[in-house]
Amino acid sequence: MAYDIKLVDKVREYLAEIPDLEIEEKEMFNVLNFMVNGKTCICVNGEKLMLRFDPKLQEELAERNGYETMLMKGKEYKGYCYINPDGFKETKDFEYFINLCLDFNKISKVSNKPKKK
Repeated sequence: MAYDIKLVDKVREYLAEIPDLEIEEKEMFNVLNFMVNGKTCICVNGEKLMLRFDPKLQEELAERNGYETMLMKGKEYKGYCYINPDGFKETKDFEYFINLCLDFNKISKVSNKPKKK
């Protein structure tokens, strides 16, 4: 499934307004990944947002409208979820989710790249 260009533009425009962010866009597995300061921050997957957030907030987020559990190999992937379009129709909700990811981005670690042999 291709990602929603209008949603990509909305995320792009929002991030562009925030000073001192180093933003890189990477297309991977039909998802557009917004890397902020060298770390995965938020992705657009079809018409959904894919969030990377503090895993301590998992239960709280699960109560929000539009929340969808992210599963990998049949197990819940902590610190990641999808938000379907119903969850970010309102500007305040869209901004809440982006800011949630940006807040975690400040304290998250850069994943180690495999060393080439």
